[in-house]
Amino acid sequence: MNRIVLGALIALALTGLGLFWWQGRAEVERGAPPPQPAEASANLPEIPASDPGDMVGPAPPEATELTKEQRRFFRYDRNRDWRITRTEMLSSRTEAFRKLDKDGNNLLDFEEWAVATVEKFESADANGDNELTPAEFATTAPKPKKKPRCAC
Repeated sequence: MNRIVLGALIALALTGLGLFWWQGRAEVERGAPPPQPAEASANLPEIPASDPGDMVGPAPPEATELTKEQRRFFRYDRNRDWRITRTEMLSSRTEAFRKLDKDGNNLLDFEEWAVATVEKFESADANGDNELTPAEFATTAPKPKKKPRCAC
């Protein structure tokens, strides 16, 4: 007997919940704004157009073409003072780190890597002022790889 009463109560609750949900959807759809007729968009004001007349704007800045060596120099010269300090040279030498790590286990000490980079810097610094001029920096350029004569 208790099961029948419990089943009836559950059925009533589910029916009431369904009716409540159905009424809620009907109210939402009834409250939606009606679609605007196509003629309403024709009544909108025109977008104003600006006519600059005879005015002429400033000329765009001129870009200078850098040589390959100048682009390589400026990759290291971060503050663009035409001098590469030791700190600037060491800051972007990750490719050299990978070359020094012969076994590929990424366990190369920073000191070992820095020694090789400092030696390269000091060999390029001809006057010993701890700064590289563009001419001194040009001596650190990597040697071009030889191309094979044929691709057979």
